[in-house]
Amino acid sequence: MSTHTEIETLVHRMFRVLDTRPFTPGLMRAYVTADARMETPLGVSTGEAAVRNSEVALGRYVRTQHIASGILTEVDGDRATASWNALMTHVHADESVFMVGGRWEGDLRRTEDGWRFGRLAVQAVWTQGQPPVGV
Repeated sequence: MSTHTEIETLVHRMFRVLDTRPFTPGLMRAYVTADARMETPLGVSTGEAAVRNSEVALGRYVRTQHIASGILTEVDGDRATASWNALMTHVHADESVFMVGGRWEGDLRRTEDGWRFGRLAVQAVWTQGQPPVGV
């Protein structure tokens, strides 16, 4: 399998697990390094806090669907960068929908367990509907 395909598969698997309900605690650990930095519209966190914050953010919704497209990678030995477009649909408990069209980017490292994100950043390009209260 080529490096590009390995990273692309990591992105798709990560997005698929974000939509899994109920969450298994630590669901993001298989996709990020122990010192990973997450940059989202809700703030910046690192390490274990980044894993927990991902679970809390997505746990606000009864269902989600994350779709990645146009994954671009650049590889330099055991380091790489990736960026992609995303359509993120979030369903509130009252069945109303909050949608986000955005762009993700990440820095990756090759580990003993394969490629993992050392940094992930998501930027909203557009939104439709109401975000969760307090966001």
